[in-house]
Amino acid sequence: MNFNALIPELSVRDLQQSLAFYVGLIGFSVRYDRPEEGFAFLQKGQAQLMLDTIGIGRTIDELASGLGGGVNFQLAVDDFDAIVARLQTAEWPLVLGPEDRWYRTADGEEGQRQLWLRDPDGYLLRPFMPL
Repeated sequence: MNFNALIPELSVRDLQQSLAFYVGLIGFSVRYDRPEEGFAFLQKGQAQLMLDTIGIGRTIDELASGLGGGVNFQLAVDDFDAIVARLQTAEWPLVLGPEDRWYRTADGEEGQRQLWLRDPDGYLLRPFMPL
């Protein structure tokens, strides 16, 4: 298994609730897990993410009630419309979008279809697909 150079590990309150969101709604798959430690390693395309349950695994220190803070995880997906459909079916609240947005980059203007939503612990996720 290849690992990315940087893999975020999110502290979560309820692993099953987080798996329902990331696997069921967003489309990640569980590459491996350690249920006895409240841990799961997820992957969607080239994106990798670890979930660690507060109080069970190796979570460090006490955490504030707003876990997500200002973190924004942009996630490249190839099934944007399917994600939108699953979110609508689940009546999951969106922060913003879906929208088509153009951004100036080092290579000029690049467009993407995107939406913003929060996971069960407040982490901000921005799935996008290039236009």
